[in-house]
Amino acid sequence: MADFVQKTVNKTAVRDLAAPIASVTAFNSLIQMVIDDNPFGCVDHTDSDGVLVDAVVRNREHYTAKVNFIDEETGKRVGNVSLQSPTIAAFDANAAAVMGNAALATAMGGVAERNFAGEAYYCQLKCHDPSGDDYYVTFTRTSVRISSYQDDAIRTAVENWADAVPALA
Repeated sequence: MADFVQKTVNKTAVRDLAAPIASVTAFNSLIQMVIDDNPFGCVDHTDSDGVLVDAVVRNREHYTAKVNFIDEETGKRVGNVSLQSPTIAAFDANAAAVMGNAALATAMGGVAERNFAGEAYYCQLKCHDPSGDDYYVTFTRTSVRISSYQDDAIRTAVENWADAVPALA
């Protein structure tokens, strides 16, 4: 019987944040800063179809808005809605639609109130290292994860950058 032979060493490292990222706007600014500034020294490359791909790209993302419905007499939550959206624009539009939906508020038996503290943001960036390897840096409100990297220099580069970003303490 043949043995499995390891071909690569892919690693994962996680940094849990001391405090959640405050807002979707701050979160998006952080993501856009990585894409625009390329602090990890990634390089553009050509994919298997011959298409030029930027050094750092959004690979996956989703944003979850939370709306509670509060009974005005008791102050207690009588219902809630969770809305997962594929983009920040959809996140904002969907939350606004639920907040302004009088029929839904009546059906729930309460007044709509945004639960900002319960909201979740997720964005995975695909980065192309000069060595030719692809790796991922995934941001949530509460953590940053580096995955599928082989060279510890990648983790060091991301860690050094994160150390200089106050929101990622």
